Formats: sequence, structure tokens, C-alpha cells
Amino acid sequence: MRKIILSVIFLMVAFPLYAEGAVIFTGNPEIKISEGGVARLPQNLNKEKASNFKCTITKVDDKYYWASRDNIELIPFSSGAFITYWAVNGSGYVRIVKPEMKKEIKFGAVAGDPEEKFDYVEHLLLGLKSITYYGQMK
Repeated sequence: MRKIILSVIFLMVAFPLYAEGAVIFTGNPEIKISEGGVARLPQNLNKEKASNFKCTITKVDDKYYWASRDNIELIPFSSGAFITYWAVNGSGYVRIVKPEMKKEIKFGAVAGDPEEKFDYVEHLLLGLKSITYYGQMK
């Protein structure tokens, strides 16, 4: 009986980590920017490299997961033309321009208008360093 209870508890805990969810977003990065406080390294990514860094978000029941980043749970926030998915462990976020808003919203001429060129930004915090990807929805 004890083994059965432990097995059920294990499955309840492990299910979100390995569950197949509905893919709600997939993005292919075009630019990778690595920063560490004293240095900033932007790189254009070719298709081969980009496929290694694709961003995927899934939904299992009512929860969202950063499938491409160890299935970290995400909390979505919708504001204006964007949906931002924040990692519950503080490791980063993904911000997506809502597809239905892309054509209707006129973005200002700030920082080269990334909203006109890209569909999403993925920002990862690694200690005191960060990696930022800009890309297109797949």
C-alpha cells in the first residue's frame, strides 16, 4: 500500500514536468545578445544555430510551461499588445506581440522599432549575466 501511495504522489509531482501539453507558442530566434555588465556580444543566428535556441511554450490544463527551458512554469500577463510569460523561478521571461495586434498597433521609433521586425523577445538571467533572443513566431 505504501508503494502505491508513493507512486501516486510521484506521478502527481512529475506529471507537469513530462506531460505533453498543447504548444501555444514556438519562436525561432534571429538575434542573440549575451551581456555580462562589462561586455555585450550581439550575434546574428543562422537557421542551424537558431533551431538550437528555439522558444516553446506549452499549456497543460491551466498552467503554462517554458518547454524549451526545462519546463519551467510560467505565469502569463496580458497588457495592451503584449503577453508576457514570467518564469516562476525568476530565471527570465518571454514577451510576445499578440498576432492580432501586430498590424493594428503603430509602435514608436524607439530602439529601432523591434516590434515591427520581431514577434517576441526571450530574456534569460544566468547569475549576473543575461542572454536575450529576438525572433519570429513559427
